[in-house]
Amino acid sequence: MINLASYIDHTILKPEATSAEVHLIVAEAIEHQFAAVCVAPVWINRVALTVRNVSNVKVCAVIGFPHGNQKSTLKAIEATSCIKDGADEIDVVAHLPYLAAGDYDSARAELIEVVKAARSTRRDVCIKVIVESSYLMSLPGEQGERAMATACKAVLESGCDFIKTSTGFHPTGGATAQAVRFMKTHGGTLQIKASGGIRTLATAQSMLEAGADRLGMSASVAVLEEFRRAR
Repeated sequence: MINLASYIDHTILKPEATSAEVHLIVAEAIEHQFAAVCVAPVWINRVALTVRNVSNVKVCAVIGFPHGNQKSTLKAIEATSCIKDGADEIDVVAHLPYLAAGDYDSARAELIEVVKAARSTRRDVCIKVIVESSYLMSLPGEQGERAMATACKAVLESGCDFIKTSTGFHPTGGATAQAVRFMKTHGGTLQIKASGGIRTLATAQSMLEAGADRLGMSASVAVLEEFRRAR
């Protein structure tokens, strides 16, 4: 039987999240020993101080969130700042027009800038790249598959660790098993994080079966309780 909690990044990213709500998410992550707690940059220092020395839960910051349309230099600065504040992992949103156009060189160059800045600050920081797979796969004809292949190649060859499906904020939707399978086939050694719309145990299990290594969820506790009842 798998340890489902160890696959979960417990997440709170709504813009109106209060200090009390973030504190609750952190407490839940520690209680259930989720893989990571994922929050906005403004919360990283506080969360890191709370988690430090009491848990193995990783602290994850989102970068360029949710649209990914900041300059790569600003994403690099934001990543560096969050790592200095205590982030163990960063989830950076890629610039979607590069991926949609199949512009591998530009997509890779952006990510390399972020990787260099992040790893010069902390060598072992884990870097995940959000590519809005539902949007890319919705593109017409062969453009969608080409865009997804470009995303996988750019993330892999820029030296990142994970490719991640979605922010959960894009209107085209979130994670799908189809996208995870594509990433598994075309992503080489990349690990895969499925996120966006994972609210039930059945959905979580479908992502793991497709090849996901992490699950980004805000409904983590409810899904974990459903999992334990089913055992």
